Amino acid sequence: MKINNKILKKISSWFGLKLIEKNYVKNNRLLFEKSPLNIDLIFNFLFSNKYIKTLIQIGANDGERFDVLNKYIKKYKTKSLLVEPIKKNFEELQNNYKSYENIIFENSAISVNNEISELYKVKDNYLNIYDEHIKGITSFDISHLIKHDVKKGHITKEKINSISIKSLIEKYSFNETELIYTDAEGYDGKILIDFLNNLSLRPFLVFEYIHIKSPTFNELLDLLNTKKFFYFALNENIICIPEEKKSFIFQSNL
Repeated sequence: MKINNKILKKISSWFGLKLIEKNYVKNNRLLFEKSPLNIDLIFNFLFSNKYIKTLIQIGANDGERFDVLNKYIKKYKTKSLLVEPIKKNFEELQNNYKSYENIIFENSAISVNNEISELYKVKDNYLNIYDEHIKGITSFDISHLIKHDVKKGHITKEKINSISIKSLIEKYSFNETELIYTDAEGYDGKILIDFLNNLSLRPFLVFEYIHIKSPTFNELLDLLNTKKFFYFALNENIICIPEEKKSFIFQSNL
């Protein structure tokens, strides 16, 4: 029986769920909206039960500002590859983890091609007039900063190295990573499409989806379905679980 989208959305809302896309109903495209779950509960379960012993964090910033992984990396001494393209943030990142031997640092952006790129960011002398979260926003696209109400005259470019996700994993032999976490200000979709198309690894994937453009987002969701990942959203993040690992998550007391 075919169910009208409005009815499906209404029923879903009773359970604290919402549809990912208007008029776009496919397998696994229900998202948690009012769920008692949160990212900390999920990470606490995964790290404490040793399901994550190796991870890659893309867009690590300074390692503290709005960082949900910091406390788990430090508490469980997780082998971690932390990637941050902006030099100032990267230096702060290294300093914030300076006493931890379980960390590898990469001062690059992740892109589809290994090339020198430019990232837009707020000029250092204007950072103090913006909210704290603006300090962590960089993008290949200047309009992304303008969308966050950053004045065009306050924006500068920084030339940075970039590396593909496949080359990054090969460079550091992170072939058994159990988690890839991305916060790439809208570029997350392209990074993960590249990852899913070119690598056979089956880690948990967590990414910020709110800035990903619709065509890229839809392509990524199709690919996640094809590659047999179960996924749902919590606030601004989507949690992706390989189908073969789904059972122990949902049989837990989360």
